[in-house]
Amino acid sequence: MMIIYDISRKLHTETPTWPSDTPFSYSLNWTKEESGSVNVGSIEMSVHTGTHVDAPYHFDENGAKVDQLELSVFIGPAIVLKVSKLKGLDRGKLKELLKGHEKKRVLFKTDSWEDEAAFPGSIPSLNPEAVAVLKEMSVPLIGVDLPSVDQLDSKELSIHHLLHEADIAILEGIDLRDVEEGEYELIALPLKIAGADGSPVRAVLVGE
Repeated sequence: MMIIYDISRKLHTETPTWPSDTPFSYSLNWTKEESGSVNVGSIEMSVHTGTHVDAPYHFDENGAKVDQLELSVFIGPAIVLKVSKLKGLDRGKLKELLKGHEKKRVLFKTDSWEDEAAFPGSIPSLNPEAVAVLKEMSVPLIGVDLPSVDQLDSKELSIHHLLHEADIAILEGIDLRDVEEGEYELIALPLKIAGADGSPVRAVLVGE
């Protein structure tokens, strides 16, 4: 029996956003009562709110924009790895965890975003060694249950750049609290927003 796990964070006025970034809002421009036929709403938000994809243009002026990304990267076999706070995730450990899972999308369940109603004060991040292993294993995409793959105060965004150099797509802000370790099919398509540096996604895992 097929089971669909929604790993997207809900968007509402209380959704945590990056400090000073555009908060999420939804409003009705027309109500059914006013229009006589329909409710019509509009939204305002940062493209990096909740569960989202970073396009290379987000951190590289010459990088691809979100409407130029190869969609096949965001659909396909994935593995969820429980790596609490990314502790002890050295080269040997990651190679062991990924043995037999070459070319699969890798989603890291760190359980580090403890209060979903608040933007975290600090987060763990991957290290260059881990990115090198992901490249060796031909991983096309990684996802994290964190707002970023880098430290929150990073200006260099070295992990973003290393992943880009390794041709690995970046999915951030996924919610894996109700998902066990294991193999799934990932669907996390970005919107076709012309010229954008990122996009919100409705990310799901399909399992049995």
